[in-house]
Amino acid sequence: MPKKVLVALSGGVDSAVCAHLLREQGCEVAGLVLRMSPAHDGAVRDAEQVARQLGIPLMVGEMGPLFQREVVDYFIAEYRRGRTPNPCVVCNPRVKFKALLDTADREGFDCIATGHYAALRREGEHTLLCRGEALERDQSYMLCRLGQPVLSRLLLPLAALPKEKVREIAASLGLDCARKPDSQENCFIPDNDYAGYIEARAGACPEGDFISPEGQVCGRHKGILHYTVGQRKKLGIALGRPVFIKRIDPDTNRIYLADSGDEYAPGITVTDLTMTFPGSLRDGMRVCVKIRSRAPLAPCTIRLAGDRAEVLFDQPQRAPAPGQLAAFYDGEVVLGGGFME
Repeated sequence: MPKKVLVALSGGVDSAVCAHLLREQGCEVAGLVLRMSPAHDGAVRDAEQVARQLGIPLMVGEMGPLFQREVVDYFIAEYRRGRTPNPCVVCNPRVKFKALLDTADREGFDCIATGHYAALRREGEHTLLCRGEALERDQSYMLCRLGQPVLSRLLLPLAALPKEKVREIAASLGLDCARKPDSQENCFIPDNDYAGYIEARAGACPEGDFISPEGQVCGRHKGILHYTVGQRKKLGIALGRPVFIKRIDPDTNRIYLADSGDEYAPGITVTDLTMTFPGSLRDGMRVCVKIRSRAPLAPCTIRLAGDRAEVLFDQPQRAPAPGQLAAFYDGEVVLGGGFME
C-alpha cells in the first residue's frame, strides 16, 4: 500500500468515503478540489467542510482556463454541430486526472485516488480498468479514455461497495455530506439548461426545417442545439404516429425524422480511439461495446484503421448519437473508447 495518496475531493459522499477508507488502511491522505468554473465554488466549499471533518489537508487547484478550453469550448462546439457531447469523458483525461497527477508529482504523492465506482486489476506490466462490482453504479464507461500513466497510479477504493454502504459509512463518521444528493450530469451547468447556457455564450442557432420520414418538410425546429439523435419528445411535430430524430445536418440546418422501429443501426464508425493499455484493441477483435453510459453491453466486431474503428454490432443498436462515446469491453475489462461519427 502506498504511503501518500492524493484524493480528488469534490465535497460529495463518494470522495469523502474514498479518503476515509484510504486513511483507515494506513495511508497519509490529502485532498485536491478543482475550481473549474464559477459553478464549482459550492463544490470547493463542500470539499473544505469534508476536509475539516476528516482532519486532512486540502489543496485547491485553479483550472478555469484549461477547463474552458478543453471542456466548455468543446461542449458548445459539438452541440452547434448537431452532435451530442460527453463533457465528463473529455474532462477526465484532459483536466481532472491531469491535475491530480501533476499535483501528486509536484507535492510528492505516490498515488492518486477517486471515488469512482470502478475497479482496477494489476496483470503483468499493465493495470487493467474493470467494471465495478455494483453494476448499477458502474462508472468505468466514463474512465475508458484513461491510459497507463494514470491507471498505474490510481486507486479506486469504492470498487466493491454499493452506494447505500458508502452513505452508511459517511453517516457513521458524522459527515455532513452523508445525505448529499448525487451531482447533476453537467457540473458546470447547475440548472441543467444546456441550451440556454450555450445560447448565452455563443448565440442562438437559427430555426430550420424538420424533414418527415417521407422526405417532406413537416415543421420548424428552434435550432439544432436543442435536439439530439434518438430524441422522441418535445419535437412539436404532429404526424399522427410516433417519430424520432434520425439525423441532424448542420450544413443544411435540417433535422431528419424516422418512424419508430427505424432507430436501430447495424454498426458505427468510431474516431479518436484510445486504448487503456497498448494493444488492448486489435483488428478483427470480438468485443462488447457500450454506446451510452446506461446502455447494455452489445457484442460486436471491430475493424481498426489507425485511431478509427468500424464497429459491426451482432444485433442492431438503438440510435447511436454522433459525438457520444463508445466504450469497448472484454468481459469486465475496459479496453478503450472513442467518439461515434
